[in-house]
Amino acid sequence: MENKLFNHKEMLHHALRNGYAIGGYNFSSVEMMRAIVDGCQETDAPVILSLSQSGLKFATPTYLKNVVHAALELTDIPISLHLDHGKNFDIVKECIDIGFNSVMIDGSYLPYEENVALTKKVVDYAHKRGVAVEGELGKLAGVEDDVSSSHSLYTDPNQAFDFVKRTGVDSLAIAIGTSHGAFKFTGKPTLKFDILAEVRSLMPDLPIVLHGASNVPQKFIKIINKYGGDIQQSKGVSESLVEKACSLGVCKVNNDTDLRVCYTASIREYLAKNPKCFTPREYLQYAKDQVKALIMDKNTNLFHSAGMGKLIKSNKDKKN
Repeated sequence: MENKLFNHKEMLHHALRNGYAIGGYNFSSVEMMRAIVDGCQETDAPVILSLSQSGLKFATPTYLKNVVHAALELTDIPISLHLDHGKNFDIVKECIDIGFNSVMIDGSYLPYEENVALTKKVVDYAHKRGVAVEGELGKLAGVEDDVSSSHSLYTDPNQAFDFVKRTGVDSLAIAIGTSHGAFKFTGKPTLKFDILAEVRSLMPDLPIVLHGASNVPQKFIKIINKYGGDIQQSKGVSESLVEKACSLGVCKVNNDTDLRVCYTASIREYLAKNPKCFTPREYLQYAKDQVKALIMDKNTNLFHSAGMGKLIKSNKDKKN
């Protein structure tokens, strides 16, 4: 598997040079992964398949290796396998050792010097094995899987410069006002683009990552609530804000909540409209198709990564 995964760092730098972003799509089941990969295949878009610690626990490493291997066999787009929000060295090491080619070490919950030390330890281990490392500086509010914070703490650009210099990370997730989960804002969503612009100015060649940037489409929330759910007052990041962030140099955008609400809404709707259905493949196929369509729309109209898969590979062939 390791040899067929595409070089994560090359993917990010291609996106940075060419003014688009790559979707870092989270999954924890075969159906969700297939929806992501199929959507990216049809739009010829590179993809970063991401798992959180809880997603990894649910999928289990052995199953994971084999389903990702199947995706690599059946597609020809650039695929990277990434650990999202690894909280300690042991979980990151486990993922590197089983074949991930990119890991995130999230030490943002630690005091600054401890974050630097932990991130540097991961970078030293990962780089010796050809694995890319994403770090995080600043805190995002919200709750999603194992990630939880009651308040946000914006990234300080000068501290970010020091952090990258001392740790050697390949990419950096920064906090500019986005938030994890389906309940991101109580008022009007705003992002601190001045922080993003200053980080980009200080480190023009550094791939910047945006977490907590799901739009939380209200059409899916309405479907969930219509068919027995109870998700109230959810509000995400508008697509216009995400597009502006990408125009300022963000080249990887994480997406998890949008896929979850789409998947859940689709299953609830299908079962409500087909009360006699008891065959999982029927409602799972419907949900998979809806997520696939969502992925295709994001790649084409939001991240502008559609058509970049073959371009990345052709550039690599020229280098070789």
